[in-house]
Amino acid sequence: MSVTERMPRKHGILRSTVDVLCAAAESLPDPQDSEAFGAFFDRFGDARVVLLGEATHGTSEFYRARAAITRRLIERHGFNLVAVEADWPDAARIDDYVRHQAPRPRKGDAFIRFPTWMWRNQEVLDFADWLRGHNAALAEEAKVSFSGLDVYSLGESIHAVLAYLDEADPGEAAEARRRYSCLTPWQDDPASYGRSVVRGGRASCEDGAVAQVRQLFDRRIALMRDDGERWFDAIQNARIVREAERYYRAMYRGGSESWNLRDRHMFATLQALLAHRGDSAKAVVWAHNSHIGNAAATAMGWQGEFNIGELCRMAHGNEAVLIGFGTNRGHVAAASDWDGDMAIKAVRPAREDSYEHAFRLTGLARTLTDWRSPGREAVVEALREPLLERAIGVIYRPETEFASHYFEAVMAEQFDAWVWFDETTAVTPLGAEHPRGAPELFPFGL
Repeated sequence: MSVTERMPRKHGILRSTVDVLCAAAESLPDPQDSEAFGAFFDRFGDARVVLLGEATHGTSEFYRARAAITRRLIERHGFNLVAVEADWPDAARIDDYVRHQAPRPRKGDAFIRFPTWMWRNQEVLDFADWLRGHNAALAEEAKVSFSGLDVYSLGESIHAVLAYLDEADPGEAAEARRRYSCLTPWQDDPASYGRSVVRGGRASCEDGAVAQVRQLFDRRIALMRDDGERWFDAIQNARIVREAERYYRAMYRGGSESWNLRDRHMFATLQALLAHRGDSAKAVVWAHNSHIGNAAATAMGWQGEFNIGELCRMAHGNEAVLIGFGTNRGHVAAASDWDGDMAIKAVRPAREDSYEHAFRLTGLARTLTDWRSPGREAVVEALREPLLERAIGVIYRPETEFASHYFEAVMAEQFDAWVWFDETTAVTPLGAEHPRGAPELFPFGL
């Protein structure tokens, strides 16, 4: 039985907690007014890493708010990396666009696998267009980059490594094909690879994937001399192949291993991006609350899972800022099942035993509550009581919402601040949806 299933079905929110939240909450303008909205986050400009969450993968206000905050951090505080919960090859196509190395990607060029609407939406396009404009007058080394952190692009990453070596080191390209030959039959259905190894007794392809990473590192001095950026892209794709091979095996062993492997990879990718940009690197991360909040303060952590937020807190201390996002009700873009059609679904009002309900009781429509700044001890104390918190991924099942979408947390230790929208709307997908893929994130799609 899970932690949330053991909890009473209804907790009263203390009136004193609501009073503290009312006093501490700062009303925010609409994020469409990017400059005014972003100005509230100047207080976090001294950080090296600012992690911006979301309570769902399909809410317009969360994307627009993160865009406004990120614009402010880039323009006023020198942030030069945007790293998102997306596949590296897909995000690289956006990066090429925003850094003026390629035209805007066509519809079929990026984010074509389920859930396509998570990144192929109007809100992301608007931000990418702004970022391209911002970069236009900057020298190449000063341009802000856009990168993916995730681990799911097995086939695309194999192709990227081979395409790079075909040009940069043709003699090694044939050897790379030999190393990857064990995996290539599975590159379009990697979940079946994991099942065949763990349950079918098939030998794993780990040695070849590891050997290819080692080969690219061994040749790095010569390869980086020709084109350091292309080598960095290739080594990141080789790392993804290595980690994806492990991830798809871990999926079928159960437990927390697959989650931890994925978040460790995303954290390592973030660290590699910071190191690649040098001492001046400052990053904004866009990912779900379940990834960017400190897992040690949630039921996830209590059952052995960690995440990017916890690892960033350990690595960067107070130079990492963790900002969660929440909503009470409205609409969200989500599917009912993995690989299902996207629908605009009504979000149920928050449960009475949840943090979201406490923020709803303030009666404020759109707020920032910050307990990182000095003098916020009362907020920390008010948010120390464990309550439920809602997590909606690319799948939303309102009919089983308690079991499917709530977990217990201690918000005061999970985040440094909370952005609240009482009512929210769905993202606007670009074009018709043609979802494809495997049940990598089932059942939550986080």
